[in-house]
Formats: sequence, structure tokens, C-alpha cells
Amino acid sequence: MTDSVTGLQGDSVTRYSAPFIAALLLCIAAPLPAGDGHVALIKSVSGRISIMQGSATREAAGGMRLRVSDRIVASPGSTAAIVFRDGTMLTLGGGADIRVRDYVFEPKANRYSFDVYMQKGTAIYESGKIGRLAPEAVKLETPRATVGVRGTRFVIEAG
Repeated sequence: MTDSVTGLQGDSVTRYSAPFIAALLLCIAAPLPAGDGHVALIKSVSGRISIMQGSATREAAGGMRLRVSDRIVASPGSTAAIVFRDGTMLTLGGGADIRVRDYVFEPKANRYSFDVYMQKGTAIYESGKIGRLAPEAVKLETPRATVGVRGTRFVIEAG
């Protein structure tokens, strides 16, 4: 019996589609390579969140990728949940203004860095693997203080 869509015999469809489906599943399940430049994903957004990447400004949306040097600004009353590649979570409150200064997560090379500058606003930080494996590599800075991470979850306010 010939499949009217593909023109292939039923056994041929199974034989050819099984490797394709397996490869597709591997691509979906595999973590994104570090070489693509992203360091975090915006998990969710409520209200108006702006992302400044170089000279471009875009409205944030769930699934948007962040890179080192990106600036994220939350309008009053807005929130954003950000998940970094190592599982670190940063939840921004309304009025928050942060910049990702540095981020390195290379466990095989034992290289770690998490450096975020918070100009103003409020955020909740929850440690990921970097905070557990190399807490000395985590730095959250505000205009008046630098926070070294020794715990796993805390609230930070600036400005």
C-alpha cells in the first residue's frame, strides 16, 4: 500500500523516519552549546521589560536569550524571571535595572564567573551550580555594595 503523501511504502516510511525522529529528539533534548553566546533565558515576563543589546533595545519576551553585557530594565510594576545556564535564577522586580557583566560556566575546565551589576530596583537571587561549586566566583554589585554569595537565596535592593 502506497502512502499518498510521501509516495513510500509503509515499511519504508518507518525505516526512514525512525532515524530522523531519533535525531530530532536528540537535538531537542541536548543543551544549547556555549558557543551560541547566550548566558541566560528569560523564563517569563509580566509588564514591560526592556533589553538593551549593544545599541538595540527590544521588548523582552519569554524564551529570549541574554548575553554578557546585556542590560535589563523593568518598568515600575513589572517583573521578569531569568534562568542562567547553570540554573541560577534571578527574578527582577519593578524598577530593576541590571547589567550582566560577566558569565562563565565551564565545569569541565573548572571555570566559573557570575557578575551582575544592579543599578537600582529589587531582585531575588537563587544560586545555581556556580553558587554551589564556586561561591567565590559569584558577584552581585550595586552602586554602594558588592555582595559575595555564601547562601543560596536572598533579596537584593539597590538605589
